[in-house]
Order: sequence, then C-alpha cells, then structure tokens
Amino acid sequence: MTPTDSKFEVAVLGAGIAGSTLAAILARHEVKVLLIDSGTHPRFAIGESTIPYATSTMHVLAERYRVPELAPLSNFKDTATHVSTMCGQKQNFGFVYHEPDAPPAAEKANQVMVPIWWRTEAHWFRQDIDTYVFNQAVRYGAVPRLNTCISDIGVDPHSGAELRTSSGETFTAEYLVDATGFRSVLAERFGLREVPTRARTHSRSLFTHMIGVEPYDDVAPLRYGQPSRWHDGTLHHVFDGGWLWVIPFDNHDSSKNPLCSVGLTLTGAAALADREAPDKEFADFLRRFPAVAEQFRTAKAVRPWVSTGRLQYSATDTVGDRFCLTAQSAGAVDALFSRGLANSFQTVNALAWRLIAAAREKDWSTERFVGVDAIQQRMFDMHDDLAYSSYVAFRDYDLWNVMIRVWDTFNFYTEAALAHTFSRYQTTGDDELFRTHERLDSGLAAMMRELLATARTTCEAVDRGELTPGDAAATLRAHLEQGRFWPTYMPQGKPDTRYFYTNPDLTTQFMYWTRTEAPQRIREYFA
Repeated sequence: MTPTDSKFEVAVLGAGIAGSTLAAILARHEVKVLLIDSGTHPRFAIGESTIPYATSTMHVLAERYRVPELAPLSNFKDTATHVSTMCGQKQNFGFVYHEPDAPPAAEKANQVMVPIWWRTEAHWFRQDIDTYVFNQAVRYGAVPRLNTCISDIGVDPHSGAELRTSSGETFTAEYLVDATGFRSVLAERFGLREVPTRARTHSRSLFTHMIGVEPYDDVAPLRYGQPSRWHDGTLHHVFDGGWLWVIPFDNHDSSKNPLCSVGLTLTGAAALADREAPDKEFADFLRRFPAVAEQFRTAKAVRPWVSTGRLQYSATDTVGDRFCLTAQSAGAVDALFSRGLANSFQTVNALAWRLIAAAREKDWSTERFVGVDAIQQRMFDMHDDLAYSSYVAFRDYDLWNVMIRVWDTFNFYTEAALAHTFSRYQTTGDDELFRTHERLDSGLAAMMRELLATARTTCEAVDRGELTPGDAAATLRAHLEQGRFWPTYMPQGKPDTRYFYTNPDLTTQFMYWTRTEAPQRIREYFA
C-alpha cells in the first residue's frame, strides 16, 4: 500500500453479507471504500433462510445501483447456477406443532408455500454466499483488509474517523459504517447499547450444522397432507416454549452439500435457566419430543455447537456524527421468520444512496442519515412485535393458527409493496419511488403497523393472564376480518385452512381485487 491508500471516503467495519454488499455498491459508484474485518472468508454464519422481502431487496439493489452480480441472489435457481451448488431450495415455510411426550396431530400443522411457478426462495450456505459478495466488493474496487484487528477508533464530527490497528497501521475515512454485529465497536465506543433492551422478546439459541438429518416427511408418525414436502422448505417444529429450525441444503438433485442447519430457540423460563452443554441440552429436548427425535436418529454435528445468551439487543441511536451502525450492529431480535437478512438489506438500500450522494457532494452532515436511524428503529420494533406475539401464541395451537395469518399478512403485503415500487421504478427509472417507499408513510404501511400492534397488545394481555388464548385468537381473527386484508376466497381468509397455496389464476384474481374492491388503503397503494 502507498501512503495515499490509507485515506478513504467510507470505511466499513465487518465484511459479512451486509458490509460486503454495501461496499460493493459504494465501490461500483466510485466511492473510495475500505472493507475491514478481524476474520477471513470463508466462514460460518447463520441467517441461512431467505424470504421474499430479502431476495426482492437484493434484486432492487442489483438494478438500482447497477451491480448485476447481486441479481443471482434474488432467487434460488440463479443462486444455484451462478453462485453456489451448496445451497438448498425453499419452496415453503412449514410449521408443525408439538406437545411434550405426546404424538403430533395432523390438524396442528401449517404450511405457507412459495409458489414454484412464481419463484423459489433459498437456503443459503452462508460461507459461499458471503465469500461471493465479498469478492464482488473487491472486484469493484473496495480495498480489503481481512485478519485486521482495530485497536482504537477516533471519530471527529468535522474530519471523520481514524482507525488504528493492532499492528500499528492507521486508516482515515470521511464516514464510518459499523456492520460488525453484536460486539459492535462503535456501540461500545459511544455507549449506544440500550440497557436493558426494549425488546419484549426474550429468547436464546443453540445451533450447528449436522449431517444425516432425515427428511421429516420420511419419518413423521403420520401423514399431514400438506401440499409441499416439509423437506423442500424451512421446517419449524413449534412447541410451547420455543421452536426448532431444520434448514436442509441437500433438498434438490443438483446440491453438492449433504449438511443441514439445525437450531433450537428457547423462550420463557428456559431462556433464563442455567444451561447444560448444548449437545446435551439438544439431546434432552429430543427425549421430550420423540416425533422430532426421529429426524435425528443418525444425525451428527459436523462443527461445535454454539450456545448463545439472550439474543435480543438494541441501540438508543444507530446514526451519529460521521458514523452509522447497520445490520446486526444496530440490533437483533430473533431468527423466527428469518427477517434478519431482509432487515439488513433494507438498511443497505437506505444507506447506500445517502453515502453515494454525500461522497459526491462532500457533505457528511448527520442530518443526511437520520432517516436510516428511523428505518432501523422501526424495523426492530415491528420485528419484536412479531416475534414476541408468536412466542406467546406458541402456548396454544388455536392462537398460533391465527398468529400465522398475522405473520403471513404482514410478510405478503410488505413484500408486495416493495415489488410494486420496483415494478414502477423499472418502468420510469424514477429513484424517488424508493425514497418515498422507505419512509413507510402510506396507508398500507399504517395497516401493517396497526396489525402488529394489535397482535402485541392482545398477546400481552394473555401474558398477564388477563385474556385466555381462545379469546385472544378471537380478537385477532376479528381484526383480520374487519380489516379485510384478504378476500374470502383466499386461503388466508378461511379460518379452517391451514395450508396456504395459490395458483396463477387465483393470484391474478387477488391482484385485481387489490385494485378494485379492497379497502381504500390497499387500493390506493396498488393503483
């Protein structure tokens, strides 16, 4: 490196998926960017299950910022063809409800299919995906510094950041982005962790990668009659007190990966209790749920188990003078519903255009970035509402059966709103469409916030013993019906339908409804 190579416009701490994606976009737009990390690639990471909002956002990033190498990550087929043959497919979100020491019941299971005629989501083998995106960032011109530990950081509101490494090097940057995660150096440096966190969700996890995990379809003690094999998607074994994820990477013919991601998340008293070694704790869990244990008769962990403390953490502020906490540095809630990647990419989308403009105009004032803090704080609270309400709902299947509809309604409309904005952008090329969308000040966005707030307050009443799970289920069902989120012919609008699947004709009919007969706040958005 030459002496001038130590001066950058943006320094990104953390070369994981979020930091590398941001760095690739910035470098593509000729922003001089440093990408620095204490580790190397490839490396293990969780956050392996994509959802439509995450992959749609990746497609937006590819086109909005002209980084076509990100586009293959917007769907499973292109990921498997152009990025990695080690990833799995995700054709459904599967939920099987269990009670301890009791056989499962066929009527206590749910599945939300991702229509294969429309798209297929993916199970990302993160070491391959993260390495791919990191390499693209370097190819576009980001300066990589892996295996580099930061020993000290100075941030001056007028001149920017100075980074000193443990080996004695010094780097300067006009702006500093922290994407390092829970142990965020900036959160510690400026005392930004919210203590205690405002999150209502309280959970912890233990997880690993395993080989020899049997498809649940082959070993389940009964036939559920669901439209898609459990093994073809992300399977959630749900019970009062937590859930177990099963994310296979070997569920299609072209896969070269025999592994399966397995993680147990516990809440309530189990999240607070003293714990045993994670492998023993997992074995004890399987003894309580023999139907689940059948999946793991021959399974072996291929890497050490990871056991966490409480998963939830938050920040009082995610933006300050000349810096921003982003992705997992800003905060985290829970892996339930796989929202981590979606939130990270949404933040990258909101931060990238601001950084590009700041670099061009030589204006790094904090006011340019306060909108990013609003976005991240709002995402955290909505994700917390969703996870907290779901954990309370796990106590009773009837309440959980309604809560799935709350989640699917939120999941569908947030992604549909983004897709609609993207479609208009592709027609007009007007970037202001995205800037308007990210403010989430539409009537449709208000409906989603009201829905999650109703779920939270209702489940809080259950938590306090003021409302029975049955009455809570009736309250949420009435809110969904009165809000007319779905026409009656859609599966989400049918209380007794547990498997959600739509064909092209039904989808066309529904989209026509959103423009003609739906409530005004839905119609006005999709008009």
